[in-house]
Amino acid sequence: MRQSHMLERLRAATVRIPCSTSNLGSGYDTFSIALDRYLVASFEPGGDKLQFVWDGTLADLEVDDSDNLLVGTFTQNLNQRGLIACGVLSATSDIPVSRGLGSSAAAVLAGYDLARSVLNEPRDDEGAFAEAYHHDGHADNAAACLHGGLCAVVPALSKPIIVPLNLSPRVGFAYAAPSVGISTRKVRRLLPSEVGHDVAVRSLGRATALVQGLALGDPELIRIGVEDELHVPYRLPLITSAEEAIGAGYEAGAWAVTISGAGSGVIAMCDPENAEAVSNEMREVFLRGSGDSKCVGFSAVPDYEGLTRLL
Repeated sequence: MRQSHMLERLRAATVRIPCSTSNLGSGYDTFSIALDRYLVASFEPGGDKLQFVWDGTLADLEVDDSDNLLVGTFTQNLNQRGLIACGVLSATSDIPVSRGLGSSAAAVLAGYDLARSVLNEPRDDEGAFAEAYHHDGHADNAAACLHGGLCAVVPALSKPIIVPLNLSPRVGFAYAAPSVGISTRKVRRLLPSEVGHDVAVRSLGRATALVQGLALGDPELIRIGVEDELHVPYRLPLITSAEEAIGAGYEAGAWAVTISGAGSGVIAMCDPENAEAVSNEMREVFLRGSGDSKCVGFSAVPDYEGLTRLL
């Protein structure tokens, strides 16, 4: 009886979340841009248990369903309402996992909003952002995945504030990554707990240049803006062939290249018409360094929709 009642309350639903590239050099833990690679998650009620179907970059994940961020967030939010999900939870993604494109933030946001959607509840962007920040720890990725476009996350007394920023259509993006991911927590432990006053001042100036450069599509300001002393010098040596890939991006005509998020991918900003050539050159370096055909590379354009309900 209770099982039937629960199934009646749940409806089929589908949500889509874009990937996000964050930090962008001097914008450490602050800036993020949503790009057109997506996680699409669906739920179809029915049966007497919860089944899972994973496709795309999720198909080969070596993660138990019990440890899956999408599964955990979805089921936990239903359990808090006294409901147990029975049916098929499926997801497909073309977002590279653990390679600096916000795959974890996308998974938590998808699970949170899908749970609300199957109950026919309205979006709760504030709750979704808090959930992603709590689970993933990266407010910058969550902001762009949720709202789309270029966002900054500003610390406040009670909670982080999301600030949408202007992004010129003159700025194109190229991404490439090696075949292996990297642990954000592991590399974060290598970062200094304090920096000198002079480093802080230079970082603030570069971040200002980056914001203005992205708004105007100004190559010189963007190039200055991705220079960094807070995290890139400590993370770069951990990513095989990353320094060479960045160099290849510049040689291919990129305006600026840096680590995407914590890595292992790198992101280039360039003329949109040159983005595919830049991504190909960077991927080729990773391919030569590892010999693994699972290295990835692609051009990308900003996503301005963010979290979207498709059903």
